[in-house]
Amino acid sequence: MKIAIIGYGKMGRIIERLAVERGIEVPVKLDIDNNRNFEGITAENFAGIDAAIDFSIHTAVVENIERLAALGVNQVIGTTGWLQHLDHVKSVVEKSGIGLVWSPNYSVGVNAFFRIVQEAARLLSNEAEYEAWAWEIHHSQKKDAPSGTLLKLVEEMKKAGYQRHIDVSSNRAGTIHGTHEIGFDCAADTITLRHTARSREGFALGAVKAAEWVAGKTGFHEFSDILFEA
Repeated sequence: MKIAIIGYGKMGRIIERLAVERGIEVPVKLDIDNNRNFEGITAENFAGIDAAIDFSIHTAVVENIERLAALGVNQVIGTTGWLQHLDHVKSVVEKSGIGLVWSPNYSVGVNAFFRIVQEAARLLSNEAEYEAWAWEIHHSQKKDAPSGTLLKLVEEMKKAGYQRHIDVSSNRAGTIHGTHEIGFDCAADTITLRHTARSREGFALGAVKAAEWVAGKTGFHEFSDILFEA
């Protein structure tokens, strides 16, 4: 199997190492030096590539998707901060006939956390005395706030039937890999659910697994759906 990495920073380097350990070739690695104006996304560079993993920047990801889709390249998108274009991206995937996996977070633990939070929200959806909050903290270099993961958690709570106000907040400091917390509180008690990442490796490994899965497939998929599929 051959993959390409779009956004060859800290995460891209970890993805490359884990992919090679799994017997995957990584002949294409694009970053600001060789893809500033998308000049690296060519038919020649992507010939024989089974999937591209994108951990670039939110201002580039949609055009990356469009250009790769035009070349028929399947994709794994880990970049966040572009969800206002989600319907457009789904349309691009459908029209081009490629396969694409999206997630704001490729950690297996976080995707299990999505399910846990969804169930808690469902159980408390009709218990009016419980108010809710959603909070996260990441390293100071992270561009988007709140994180895509926190927004996904709030979305899952609402989908589960929790329609009351959810207080959302974010912090940025230091080198923290990411902590996400969902809480419910009333006069009688407090319920706190928290996920803390210890390294980027969990995110990178999930992205590599997603690339292995999407090779040869079509359609738009979320990582949590393919991770826990029967």
